[in-house]
Amino acid sequence: MSEESLSRTAIWLLAIRPKTLPAAVGPVAVGSALAFRDGGFALLPALACLCGSLLLQIAVNLANDYFDGKNRIDTAERLGPLRVTQSGLLTPAEVKGGMIFTFALTGPVFVYLAVVGGLPIVLIAIASILAALAYSGGPYPLASNALGELFVLIFFGLVAVGGTYHVQAGGVNPLVLVAALPPGLLITAIMVVNNLRDIDNDARAGKRTLAVLLGRQGTIFEYRLLLALSYLVPLLLLPVVGWRPLLLTLITLPFAWSLARRVGGEQGRALNGLLAATALLSLGFSLLFALGLIWGG
Repeated sequence: MSEESLSRTAIWLLAIRPKTLPAAVGPVAVGSALAFRDGGFALLPALACLCGSLLLQIAVNLANDYFDGKNRIDTAERLGPLRVTQSGLLTPAEVKGGMIFTFALTGPVFVYLAVVGGLPIVLIAIASILAALAYSGGPYPLASNALGELFVLIFFGLVAVGGTYHVQAGGVNPLVLVAALPPGLLITAIMVVNNLRDIDNDARAGKRTLAVLLGRQGTIFEYRLLLALSYLVPLLLLPVVGWRPLLLTLITLPFAWSLARRVGGEQGRALNGLLAATALLSLGFSLLFALGLIWGG
């Protein structure tokens, strides 16, 4: 492979942001574990859900890169990882094309899942694609109007876990919706760190994230609250699913405690490390929670 092709590969890897992809894994693991617990686990639908979730995450990343570059929200003063549109590594047309191509790849996946899961999956597919585009684009970008956290919680929690369960076990019950909260809350916490890091630049760009509205201290409190609520849910589910999911998730509690302490003392680029650590916590917690649900079943 030539040096030029290696360079292009590296640029596209930078564009799709591989470090964010674990956020697509945890909810599918929890939904599949719940299906297994109820005797409905199906490998092919589970793998299709994982593939669709990963592709949607990549599409969201490309859309965010494209729209933030186009709308001049990303600048040379950006504190986060390099954005390929703003930096000129890829043209806006190339990033837009990559986004459209990735959305197109979700088509066969969603067709298969719709055959298995019926109309609810069709509605989920449409809603997920529209939300991915509306997150940074359109006349009222969700991320720029303090709605990003809410939609992340809904789509990475309730929709991802509930949809994964539905295509395997059929339907959705209250336990699934409650168990969907920890993955959604922790993935939302990743976004909170991102917005805390960018709070000053976003304010200057006119981007009204929830962090901009809450201020630095309010956003720190929000982050800590999301972590705390994630550990509260397995405790509340104790009478229904037993002690094993709670016990396994508590393995990650010291790590979460350290992150909750760190968030109050770091600013700017130093928060990139906290963001990556929060993503690791999200994945580790979700996998252990899923294992506990299977073990406890």
